[in-house]
Amino acid sequence: MSWSKLKQQLESFLSPTLQGKVEYRATGYRYLPDKAGICYIAVDKKNILNMSDATTLIKWYQSEQEIKNDSGIDIPISREQIEVVRSNMEGKIPEDRLIVIARSRAISELAKELLAAQSSLSKSDFMVAATKFLSSSIEESIESKDMLLNILALMDRRVGKKRMLNMSDKIKLKHPAVQYFFELRLGTF
Repeated sequence: MSWSKLKQQLESFLSPTLQGKVEYRATGYRYLPDKAGICYIAVDKKNILNMSDATTLIKWYQSEQEIKNDSGIDIPISREQIEVVRSNMEGKIPEDRLIVIARSRAISELAKELLAAQSSLSKSDFMVAATKFLSSSIEESIESKDMLLNILALMDRRVGKKRMLNMSDKIKLKHPAVQYFFELRLGTF
């Protein structure tokens, strides 16, 4: 889905009190492949939540290398993971090498999880979350562990004052960005 269509759909779900106050913005560089893009949520023309692709891959690689080089981290590999590698490689690789490949894949996944937990968001993360938000129920978005889905749900017109007040205890356990948008929305009632 194109950015303009996605933005239009997201803004159609904004609470009437937030329309004109909250904006979804994205920049992209079509003719410069080494320039990723920036995506952000702005409140009163100020960038509140920035998502930039420029350094995400570097951070992910650095996290992966730190995990690989840390001798204190032992990542157990199951037979299922080895069998997945074996089936992908069509059985042409020695057993000891299968273990190395499976461990490398597990480390990459762990690095991605760590990066997501550190909330290093990118434009592509926002696009995926926004598309998922538009295709799922508001309850799923509110209960999700994904902070972008939480933020989009909190600004949604389908979430009323009573529901907002009922979820105030849960919001205290969420990321500070989610708490910020909760307070912003609560202040509009």
